[in-house]
Amino acid sequence: MPDYIHDEEEFTTGFNGKTVLRMFGEVRKYWPRVLAFCGLIAMVAFGDGYFTFLNKRIIDEAILAHDPTRLASIVLLWGCIIVAQACAVFGMVFFAGTLGERVQYDLRKKMFNHLQELSFSYYDRTPVGWIMARVTSDSGRISNLITWGLNDVCWAVTNIISSTVFMFLIDWRLAAIIFVTIPFLVIVAVQFKNRIVGEYRKVRRLNSKITAAYNESISGVRVVKALCREEKNLAEFSRLTGDMRAAGFRAAWLSALFLPLVQIISALAIGAIVWFGGLQARWGLISVGGIQAFLGYVTFMMWPVQDLARVYADMQQSIASAERTFSLIDAIPEISDSSDAGMEESPASCFSGDIEFDHVSFHYQEGKPVLTDFSLRVRQGETIALVGPTGGGKSTIVNLVCRFYEPQGGVIRLSGRDYMQIPLHEIQSRIGMVLQTPHLFSGSVRENIRYGRLAAIDAEVEEAAMQAGAHDFIQGLDTTYDAEVGEGGNRLSVGQKQLISLARAILARPDVFIMDEATSSVDTLTESLIQKGMETLMRGRTSFIIAHRLSTIRRADRICVIQAGKIAEMGTHHSLIQARGHYYELYTRQFRHEREEGQEVLELLGSDTATV
Repeated sequence: MPDYIHDEEEFTTGFNGKTVLRMFGEVRKYWPRVLAFCGLIAMVAFGDGYFTFLNKRIIDEAILAHDPTRLASIVLLWGCIIVAQACAVFGMVFFAGTLGERVQYDLRKKMFNHLQELSFSYYDRTPVGWIMARVTSDSGRISNLITWGLNDVCWAVTNIISSTVFMFLIDWRLAAIIFVTIPFLVIVAVQFKNRIVGEYRKVRRLNSKITAAYNESISGVRVVKALCREEKNLAEFSRLTGDMRAAGFRAAWLSALFLPLVQIISALAIGAIVWFGGLQARWGLISVGGIQAFLGYVTFMMWPVQDLARVYADMQQSIASAERTFSLIDAIPEISDSSDAGMEESPASCFSGDIEFDHVSFHYQEGKPVLTDFSLRVRQGETIALVGPTGGGKSTIVNLVCRFYEPQGGVIRLSGRDYMQIPLHEIQSRIGMVLQTPHLFSGSVRENIRYGRLAAIDAEVEEAAMQAGAHDFIQGLDTTYDAEVGEGGNRLSVGQKQLISLARAILARPDVFIMDEATSSVDTLTESLIQKGMETLMRGRTSFIIAHRLSTIRRADRICVIQAGKIAEMGTHHSLIQARGHYYELYTRQFRHEREEGQEVLELLGSDTATV
């Protein structure tokens, strides 16, 4: 497991009004639900305050006055309010739940759609774990703030307002005592919550790193076990979780200290009310019910203030999550269609398979060129093989053809037209690829082949499998084409996955076909099947083949030896062998190696025969 030192954007703003407005802008289209939601919350909060006022009336007007009729009427009113509150609470929880799910769905859908549009360079520099944390936990935190945070704010504000009104109606002197203590409560709340937010920011950053660690360890579990890396990975993971535990512990400690301080301030306020209220009652300025109601309103006043402080802290955490989420949504694809792409002529008519690299230069990192002044002209229907040492630029060439990346210098033309003027979808929809490590999606064999052309019928899927040489092994599966391939195709061998990916490419009917070292990890029998499928697919199509097994490219129209981002040699297999240059050295070295391996097999077979 690598040390996760990827530096995520640091979001340390105390209060970002634009981000808050954008968060709540996510519910703009649901404004009728939001209004109903806030109205129900206000109804519930006002009902809570009115219950306390009814308690005062019961004590003063019914119990102390010995008036059973008055008691019955107030109790009946109490019951009606409880029924109304129960209905309001049901509606409030229902609207909160549905609104939260809708917001979270919209955010995740928006992020997923945008991820499909981002360029490969974004994924090169952004670990999967960071993306997953934004799509899952960060979007959930935003939806929680928008719904339950809004719920708490509306409830707290309504409670504070209603409690204030009722307290001033009962006795303005006692109400003044409460308002003297509120500034102290606010100061304590803000100071503590700011420190708590800082610790939770650390927790969020470490959570993203842990998510990345999970992803790396689980997806690479075979390599981990093969290299006996379990203890090393556990040590790295323990360090990350230890840091997160420490930050969480500090936040919990501050939260635990905050609550007793608030309770002390509240207790002092209650003590002052009991003392001064007792004097007021002795002088006949306030009733017993009024004192009891005042004590209730103190609680109603103090807890909402604490709730607002808690929501403020949650908002700070949610702002950090929102900034991360919106940074993903706002990420600009480095490769996109120009405003006039496809306007000059029909895209279908400008891409016949002719491809030209005209003095192309490219680098992934500044100062580390991969291709330098690279030029190559490929005619429609021609098969080009790319060979050479690792890191020479072979895969970069085909990635540029697919427009996964764009050159920093020079021009790439498709049938004479700058391919930046052709819609990106039109280019990539006409290219078929079979990679060294094929990727299958969870689902059936049939669904994975049909992924090449979703409108294909079953007969076309099976025909593509036959042309790829995959039909025979598929027929041997328990449920043939309906057999599940497993996550990433883990129920199939590498060769079987490669044949399915080849069938997928055949079904797509591409104008340009790219084979990127597709036979380097398969056995000889599977290689021969792939070769036959390749011949079917390449017939009449412009094709690029990247291969380390040079025996597979002898029939290519041209072989290009790529070294240090340039063409060192180019020609047919026969002409390059006669030239006795770079290709000759590569080919003869590989041929000698294969012959030595074959000789060892014959010697082993001979010794076994002699033993028998």
